Amino acid sequence: MRISQKASQFTESVIREMTRQAIQHGAVNLAQGFPDFPAPGVIKQAAQQAVAADINQYAITWGAQSFRRAIAAKIFERQKIEIDPEREITVCCGSTEAMIASLLALVNPGEEVVVFEPFYENYGPDAILSGATPRYVTLHPPVDESGEWSFYPAALRDAFNSKTRAIILNTPHNPTGKVFTRSELELIRDLCIEFDVLAITDEIYEHILYDGAEHISIATIEGMRERTVTINSLSKSYSVTGWRVGWAIAPPSLTAAIRKVHDFLTVGAAAPLQAAGAVALGLPNSYYEQLAAGYKKRRDLLLNALSQARFKVYRPAGAYYIMTDISEFSFENDRAFATYLVQEIGVATVPGSSFYSHPGGGAHQIRFAFCKQPKTLQRAIENLQKLQQGRYR
Repeated sequence: MRISQKASQFTESVIREMTRQAIQHGAVNLAQGFPDFPAPGVIKQAAQQAVAADINQYAITWGAQSFRRAIAAKIFERQKIEIDPEREITVCCGSTEAMIASLLALVNPGEEVVVFEPFYENYGPDAILSGATPRYVTLHPPVDESGEWSFYPAALRDAFNSKTRAIILNTPHNPTGKVFTRSELELIRDLCIEFDVLAITDEIYEHILYDGAEHISIATIEGMRERTVTINSLSKSYSVTGWRVGWAIAPPSLTAAIRKVHDFLTVGAAAPLQAAGAVALGLPNSYYEQLAAGYKKRRDLLLNALSQARFKVYRPAGAYYIMTDISEFSFENDRAFATYLVQEIGVATVPGSSFYSHPGGGAHQIRFAFCKQPKTLQRAIENLQKLQQGRYR
């Protein structure tokens, strides 16, 4: 029996595999990016009330009107962009579906999609499933802990050509924690206009920022409103990764295509959770300030522990991951070290190579997630002390 050529070009999720290994070996799961602490009580109560009120049947395929209006209101409040909730928003089953629905709707087989690497592991397979060829542009790690991941402008330009249909942008960035600057976004804008390319931007970590970093949506950059698909979700900002409620915002002509694909992929996202999502999007600014402050404490705690354990750490400016260099440890590659960490040290991580397209990419990198309770991080830190004591190899 044969499988499709598309399915043969990528593997199962390494991130989810590491979660399974964490369960198998009783390790602390710093691999998969889901919080192990409660979501805000007010939105859990709103979900319960929606179920009790019998909001349990299909919502409108592209999203309940109250939820779409709440999304539009939040976008206007924070970014001063007016969004038509009737023609420019598609509610999907998480940002994961929003991304693949957008690519399937807007990219033709044989066209190319530019992707920065390291990349969130879905983006490469998403491009392949849409029939496109991914063109990767490397983000280079900083020389020291205080620096930023960066790309060479010439390398980015070289990735654009007459076949380029879209660029996938993720800011704040998973796995590096990079927050793209205005000047970088303007460079991307210039190339998108020159080559008539769409920007499909994943902004799921928009509220998780540190050290004065500023999230800028590329849709707010002059010339990009009409060629940007902005993807987001409830998952990270409200600690409800299991709800699977996200959305794509795009001009009406693009939205019409995304809605058609979405309809035949999943029909619609969970109706009671959309009702709760409208409540979540109405939370005050103080909620987001507290969210970022809490994650900064977790970040700093784990950064210090990893440095003491002899990892070279790259300080993230956003999101809730820490990329590290493991050259100090005498392991063959990242996968061997990740296996050792989960089986012998008791900490599940993600090998860096899962974020790269080419063999050898990320071979000396490991990603840690710190979206966990302080007591969970403390358990992981205690386990990592075995590395400080030289108890490896």
